[in-house]
Amino acid sequence: MDSTNYSNVKKRKKTHQSPEAMFQFELNSFSKNKDLSGAIVLYESAISRKIRINLHHFNSLLYLCSNSVTDASLKDLSLDYGIRVFDHMLALGINPNEASITAVARIAAAKGDGDYSFELVKSMGKYNVAPRLRTFDPALFCFCDHLEADKAYEVEKEMGAVGISLEEQELAALLKVSAKKGRAERVYGYLHKLRSSVRCVSESTARIIEDWFQSTEASEVGELNFDARQVKDKIGRNGGGWLGQGWIGKGNWALCKTNVDENGRCCCCHEQLACVDIDDDETEKFAQSVAALAMEREVKANFSEFQGWLEEHADFEHIVDGANVGLFQQNFAEGGFSISQLDDVVKKLYDRNKNKWPLVILHNKRMRALIENQSSRKLVEEWRDNGALYTTPNGSNDDWYWLYAAVKLRCLLVTNDEMRDHIFELIGSSFFSQWKERHQVHYTFVKGNLKLLMPPHYSRVIQESEKGSWHVPVVTSNNNEESSRLWLCITRPGANASNDMKTCENGNLCHHS
Repeated sequence: MDSTNYSNVKKRKKTHQSPEAMFQFELNSFSKNKDLSGAIVLYESAISRKIRINLHHFNSLLYLCSNSVTDASLKDLSLDYGIRVFDHMLALGINPNEASITAVARIAAAKGDGDYSFELVKSMGKYNVAPRLRTFDPALFCFCDHLEADKAYEVEKEMGAVGISLEEQELAALLKVSAKKGRAERVYGYLHKLRSSVRCVSESTARIIEDWFQSTEASEVGELNFDARQVKDKIGRNGGGWLGQGWIGKGNWALCKTNVDENGRCCCCHEQLACVDIDDDETEKFAQSVAALAMEREVKANFSEFQGWLEEHADFEHIVDGANVGLFQQNFAEGGFSISQLDDVVKKLYDRNKNKWPLVILHNKRMRALIENQSSRKLVEEWRDNGALYTTPNGSNDDWYWLYAAVKLRCLLVTNDEMRDHIFELIGSSFFSQWKERHQVHYTFVKGNLKLLMPPHYSRVIQESEKGSWHVPVVTSNNNEESSRLWLCITRPGANASNDMKTCENGNLCHHS
């Protein structure tokens, strides 16, 4: 068939399309080209011709309207038609879905009607539709932009009620409106929410934090009468790096843009940052969660026996994933379980901890093979005689044993296993990541020489110290190396030797509000 005949066939096919199909085709074209005016003319024509308009059609129109509100030449048209299209959809008895509600919520917020935007989201239950983060955002940002703090807090509360977690953009907006309204305790709370969920903040969020600490309201909040010992104990129970009990101290804040050295010492105030752990309650819940999952997958009596044994031998500081170490880089023809690699790790930990043995977790099948080998038997017997070896029973997964031991005893875990298989079954990926950062020891062998890669000396996360000072890591475009990462150092003069303006070691000026 030549090209002319083929073109004629296509034209005949298009001519024979139903009005609904033609409407869909043309609407898709307008949507693709972001042509709101053309889509509205098409929509009006479809109404006059009584073409049946379905949910997908309405959503395309609503999407076009919501995306056009930022165009000054189309804003009035998009706001007017967006609401009209939505009302028409409801009048026809077509139930909206999440995309419909989100688009209209954006349109309402663009009109400055945060109340209607929020009411739309709260009405989703009657349509059996679950909201998403993006569905709440228009109302939240509208209230924040108009400094309607209490209404913004209501949106946040509703988000929590339906299980939606806020991200940095939402927390930054709430932080900003709280700061502008002088809601000091709310500011304190949002700083901690950023700490727990975001860790390193963007430059725009950092500016909001700077503005707060340089404000008059910030200088007036805080408590002078506090028990320093209780504060220190509380921070310890929290896992280090945060107090969470309210502002400490009084007076103006000193703000410095600086760096943190490789050992975790601030180059401005010289305070030592913490390697932040999960708190005591979270640790116990974590251990219980691991045990519960292990009980479901292992022979219950076997794992219970291990728990009992661990209660009686609870003074270990290191747990070693024996199989992971022994099989490291052994995927070659003559490779196998390397007892020498495992011995190197055990000896290194023994020496580092002043002749204190680590606990090696090894599967029983693997241990029997080592015992049968004359060259490895002596080592295995030495570990066993010194209580440094626990063998997991046949049919078990030793992962559950070494993970539970490390969590329960709050000690370090030597393994290169990233434990991705466990993450989604446990308390949460961010929670698990924080625990791993603090407790996992990686290792490598360079030309046969062992190198232990210990956890970092400090955590790259917002920190609140026992003196009431704050350290905030900032994500910038030139953060190629950790040593060059920008940090905000925020202290009160009472925590430092001098109240005078000073220059940090890296040459940046410390600003006093």
